[in-house]
Amino acid sequence: MGVSDSMSAGMDVQEQGDALHFVLHGRLDAETTGALWRRAFKTLDGSRRRLRVLDATAVDYCDGAGIGLLVELRRRAGAEVEIRGLAPQFRTLLDLFPPGGAEPLAPTPEKPSLADETGRATLAILRDLRHQTAFIGELLSAAGRALWRPGEIRWSDALRVAEEAGVNALPIISLMGFLIGLILAFQSASQLKIVGAEVFVSDLVAVSVVRELGPLMTAILLAGRSGSAFAAELGTMKVNEEVDALVTMGLAPVRFLVLPRVLAGVLLAPLLTVYFDLVAVIGAAVVVASFGHSMVTFAHHVQNALSVTIFVSGTVKALAFGLIISGVGCQRGLETGTGAVAVGVSTTRSVVAGILLTILVDGVFAGVYYALGI
Repeated sequence: MGVSDSMSAGMDVQEQGDALHFVLHGRLDAETTGALWRRAFKTLDGSRRRLRVLDATAVDYCDGAGIGLLVELRRRAGAEVEIRGLAPQFRTLLDLFPPGGAEPLAPTPEKPSLADETGRATLAILRDLRHQTAFIGELLSAAGRALWRPGEIRWSDALRVAEEAGVNALPIISLMGFLIGLILAFQSASQLKIVGAEVFVSDLVAVSVVRELGPLMTAILLAGRSGSAFAAELGTMKVNEEVDALVTMGLAPVRFLVLPRVLAGVLLAPLLTVYFDLVAVIGAAVVVASFGHSMVTFAHHVQNALSVTIFVSGTVKALAFGLIISGVGCQRGLETGTGAVAVGVSTTRSVVAGILLTILVDGVFAGVYYALGI
């Protein structure tokens, strides 16, 4: 019995005892092989006989699709099937696929136990701590050398980074600071109004922003804006092997690339924090003025609420946060691996680690300030 699949391709099925012979003819290409494929396997599934011979003597042309049909038929029938008459130029392509069944699938790995996952997570944390410790040591060494020889610092790079991370960040700092002061004033006024003490909104906002929210919110903004930029920039240099080129020339990447960025971050964080505090207080002043209180009264309350100790405590926090954000961003950038997504992964890790470490250190500051009675 025979079937014709198209004007240019066909297949005759011959039954000899318990064996099947497929006689193929015409062009086996991407357009005609699909119909032959379906009919051939439908015949195999509906017959109890085994395929023994594939006769391709009358095949005029055979591309990758046709070779795929022959390979799959041979895989289904087993290595004993005989392919006859295939032209030498097509046989060369068929020989790239050795006869035999498909390779067995790899066994599905067992899901690791809770103990295994805990151990791997612990090792990853310890490995990361080791890398951070080594990085901090290199950074301190480079900083000590810079203090001894200030002329070795790339001040032009530090000023460029300060402009990009500081001056260009003023618009977003202004917006966030004003909104934080405005929101905090409205939220506190709703409670102070109960006891008729709305004028003390200025005291609450001033102390909260200068001592806590100013440094913390500025650090979070720097982590999302400047820390990620440091990681992306150094990560791109690492992927492009520019960092390896510096090492080959005898230049330490930490001193040459990291130190200017860390200096810029440490110097800019307190300045941006003070600016954030000022804008937040202005936002609170707008709310207090809407309650009918004069600006003189507002300024008097702010002056009485703030002290040198509160201002210094916030500034010290800002210095520490700036060091953390810039240092983590540079470290993640230098740890960038290879591949298309490596820079994105490093950037994400720098933001997450920077914000997390900032909040952890802020908690440490809160405990120390409480113990010191500040």
